Amino acid sequence: MDKATLGGGCFWCLEAVFEQLIGVDRVVSGYAGGVAESPSYEAVCSGGTGHAEVIDITFDPAQISYDQLLEVFFAIHDSTTLNRQGADVGTQYRSVIFTHGDDQHAIAQAFIDELTRSNVYGSPVVTELQRAPRFYPAESYHQGYFRNNPAQGYCAFVVAPKALAVRRKFASLIKPAAQ
Repeated sequence: MDKATLGGGCFWCLEAVFEQLIGVDRVVSGYAGGVAESPSYEAVCSGGTGHAEVIDITFDPAQISYDQLLEVFFAIHDSTTLNRQGADVGTQYRSVIFTHGDDQHAIAQAFIDELTRSNVYGSPVVTELQRAPRFYPAESYHQGYFRNNPAQGYCAFVVAPKALAVRRKFASLIKPAAQ
């Protein structure tokens, strides 16, 4: 098993998308990249801790590659807006890849370089690329949030459409139970 740590807006969205992919064993919502020890949701949302909302993915590289995870990641969020994803604004919603090892760092850098070179989005990619710092799991009520609260407003109108779009666009990467 390998790990990937990604931030691109609300972790509820990211978790719902990535847990439906083949080869993904576990997705944990949490915080990384800040200065506070043991940050809370309220502290992170204030923007004062420097943490980003992220997901920590445990995956089997024999079933899904790191490149494929990055392909999905860049398809589901706007990597050209600084500290913003839709209505979610603040450094906690920044686009960031926290890499685990030199191979991941090189792969992610090449991915960002190619997106920049090809100007696929018509704007510069502002995704941060950093070595993985300490990861802090979010409070228990954030884990599996979409699965546990599908009718909640944000889930119904933001998370669900994103998860559905991924099932359509990346059908070959979706677990049979999620189809």
